[in-house]
Amino acid sequence: MRLRGVLLLSENGGGGVAPAPPFNSSRVKAVSWHPRIFVYKGFLSDAECDHLVTLAKKKIQRSMVADNESGKSVKSEVRTSSGMFLDKRQDPVVSRIEERIAAWTFLPQENAENMQVLRYEPGQKYEPHFDYFHDRVNQARGGHRYATVLMYLSTVREGGETVFPNAKGWESQPKDATFSECAHKGLAVKPVKGDAVLFFSLHADGTPDPLSLHGSCPVIRGEKWSAPKWIHVRSYEDE
Repeated sequence: MRLRGVLLLSENGGGGVAPAPPFNSSRVKAVSWHPRIFVYKGFLSDAECDHLVTLAKKKIQRSMVADNESGKSVKSEVRTSSGMFLDKRQDPVVSRIEERIAAWTFLPQENAENMQVLRYEPGQKYEPHFDYFHDRVNQARGGHRYATVLMYLSTVREGGETVFPNAKGWESQPKDATFSECAHKGLAVKPVKGDAVLFFSLHADGTPDPLSLHGSCPVIRGEKWSAPKWIHVRSYEDE
């Protein structure tokens, strides 16, 4: 399956056509089966990454977390990044990325939340957490988050890895001095511009997978831009 070119929009509505990376399963590597984690090298083009960052810079604000009791969004030192959400039909670039995510995951677009774009500056992080919900309010809207696609929009000079502390066999992962101290506490994926990580928060039978615990290591040098996409077990409607 080969995807068509992506229209890149400029500030004044003009733009040209930049080819999207072809959907190529050979670029996908399984890095863990417990939990299920896959890395897709070059999922986004550099132009697509830059476009998402440009859109986000206009509306970015402090990130929130879901309260375990009420389900409401609240500020927390657990998550210190900034972010915003993009409508699924924001523009042709976003729409094509949405289609590519559905093609990779084999999950329907209507089951997904709007794409979020996040910025982590030096010292900012997201402590280990689960993407499935503990409150009934969020579970009532599309059920649990089944899968997450995390796209990296920049390459971080140091730190900012995605770490899975509970992944089975993480101790055997080779790590050199370029990995941060935080990354040595679990299976770690380095943020590389254009790459994407797909992992599943639920087992195949729909029960939560405690091994899917994950976090974003503190950025040490540089800046981290990423775009998570959360996909539910059934149709999800954003507020």
